Amino acid sequence: MSVLPYLAAGWIFLVGCYGLATSRNLIHAVGCLSVCQSSTYVLLLAVGYRRGGTAPVFSDITPGSRPVVDPVVQALTLTDVVVGATVTALLLALVIQTAKRHGTVDPDELSELRG
Repeated sequence: MSVLPYLAAGWIFLVGCYGLATSRNLIHAVGCLSVCQSSTYVLLLAVGYRRGGTAPVFSDITPGSRPVVDPVVQALTLTDVVVGATVTALLLALVIQTAKRHGTVDPDELSELRG
């Protein structure tokens, strides 16, 4: 097992967090949050990877005769993609409403949000 996918997932997450911390635009912040979310796809697929593994379909072979990948990890990754797309769509809709009501997408200019 290689450590490269784990390093790639960590690097993608850190790049997204850096962009989120330095963002001066709400649309950019939503994009950076999506980049952070995509690092979880890489991490889940790295956890579920098995060298020489095949799909877990046992119609033509006996169970245990060859290595298979875990289908739960693949299902979790697919669920993560769907949830990430839904959250991104919701956040972009909120940014559009903020831009319509306040005329800006710069978080520093939104004085109504300050406590």
